[in-house]
Amino acid sequence: MSKVYADAVATPEPTDDLTLGGSGDNVIVTAGATLKTNTVKDSGGNTLWTSDGSGNLSSQNSAIGPTNMVLLTTNTSSNAASSSFTSSIDSTYKLYIFKFYDVNPATDEAHFTFNMSIDGGSNYNVTKTTTGFRAEHLENDTSDLDYQAGSDLAQGTGFQLLGSALGNATDESAAGELFLFNPSNTTYVKHYYSTTSFSRYNDGEHNFFSAGYANTTDNIDAIQFKMSSGNMDAVIKMYGVG
Repeated sequence: MSKVYADAVATPEPTDDLTLGGSGDNVIVTAGATLKTNTVKDSGGNTLWTSDGSGNLSSQNSAIGPTNMVLLTTNTSSNAASSSFTSSIDSTYKLYIFKFYDVNPATDEAHFTFNMSIDGGSNYNVTKTTTGFRAEHLENDTSDLDYQAGSDLAQGTGFQLLGSALGNATDESAAGELFLFNPSNTTYVKHYYSTTSFSRYNDGEHNFFSAGYANTTDNIDAIQFKMSSGNMDAVIKMYGVG
């Protein structure tokens, strides 16, 4: 078997095709070698997926896995007033998942909250009806499971509670996820649910569950997370699914 050694193989023009092998041949990348590219296409020139060079995929062809989670945006906040997502929430996906990590307020006993927008983030005041309950295990070894009436919104436009009375110590952060369904639908209301695990101020471990709907047939195109008071540190990632 002959071998050809080269540092690069290219066509005369950037738009020309470079053919490796013939019909029926197997083109083999040897074990241990790495094939690097940002855009992968099939023989018909259809894009299968594109990477930004950092492992984030876009332009993923719907025929090869429309239900896969695709990371769309990562917001890393340091002593910031809020974390807003004002782009990429559209009809591309039927489900948007927000995963938040290391959420830590600058102010003791601040509440972690979110709201939605129908005008690209100019206003976060969508009318919502919600409910929530909490499981807790405190540092004094007592536990409880209860409905949180104070977290409810009944056709309210305020920010929805995701975690209450967080402390600002390093062992009092929060983490969790929020699911927003079909936000671009213009026929029905928009449902969400969330789960947040957090260490409340000088208290213990809490797990808060919230669910509800945005009572609007306008498309939801932005979402914002913030504390009820003061700034916060947080890493929040937005994924598209389906």
